[in-house]
Amino acid sequence: MYTLALSICCSVAVSVLLKMARSRGIHIGQAIAVNYAVASALCLALLKPSVSALLVPSSHWLLLVALGVVLPAVFLIMASAVRHAGIVLSDAAQRLSLIVPLLAAFIWFGEPLSTTKLVGVMLALAALAGLLLRPAGQFTRGLPTIVCLLGVWVGYGAIDILFKALAKQGQAFSTTLLGAFVLAGVIMFAGLALRRSRWTLAGIGGGVALGLLNFGNIYFYIRAHQTFPENPSLVFASMNIGVIVLGTLTGALLFGERLTTPNKLGIGLAIGAVWVLFRA
Repeated sequence: MYTLALSICCSVAVSVLLKMARSRGIHIGQAIAVNYAVASALCLALLKPSVSALLVPSSHWLLLVALGVVLPAVFLIMASAVRHAGIVLSDAAQRLSLIVPLLAAFIWFGEPLSTTKLVGVMLALAALAGLLLRPAGQFTRGLPTIVCLLGVWVGYGAIDILFKALAKQGQAFSTTLLGAFVLAGVIMFAGLALRRSRWTLAGIGGGVALGLLNFGNIYFYIRAHQTFPENPSLVFASMNIGVIVLGTLTGALLFGERLTTPNKLGIGLAIGAVWVLFRA
């Protein structure tokens, strides 16, 4: 189980780094760009993707380009969410994104929704409402928080849909991951060049740390699935619930993040929703 524990720790550590970035003088854009360079190198070294497959023109490219654009955009939204809403709510919203592909399959592709899955979706939507709920009279002030959390929820759900779409077209996961990392990195570096961003050691160092943690989350998650090949639901549920719980403890104990009663209820419902959905 240590691989799963390491994946959970890396995931929450990414949020901690994003939370501390501004106070440590880390330029988020630079850190995210360097992160993709580091993640690409690690992907090549450890997952052994087929580089030649990426160089062959195919119908996969449209989805891959979409993934390359969405990945850095959602990373920037996540950084903003951690700043405005904190680690606890941001990590919970990220993990609740698992219902977005379910809703897409049900609404657009006409896939049947079992009673158990329907209960899980309803719990997840109730949890999301609890996370977004602002105290009376604070809606306008809390609007950036609401927008960021919704962006995290929809954005990570969209990433999941794109990865699954590429997998259905026969693209190997490691190859897809490398292509997405490289494209995301190119987009981020190009954007920084156009804005004539002044590079700093803090931005580069933060990016290296972010890349190690970001890739570590993915790598150890893959290893956890390889360790438990006959029980993927255990890995899925443990990963999502583990991140929500550890994120809650980290936000509360390290950063003193305060939650309203609806927020606390939302965290509890999120854990319940994950458990129900992966028992379905």
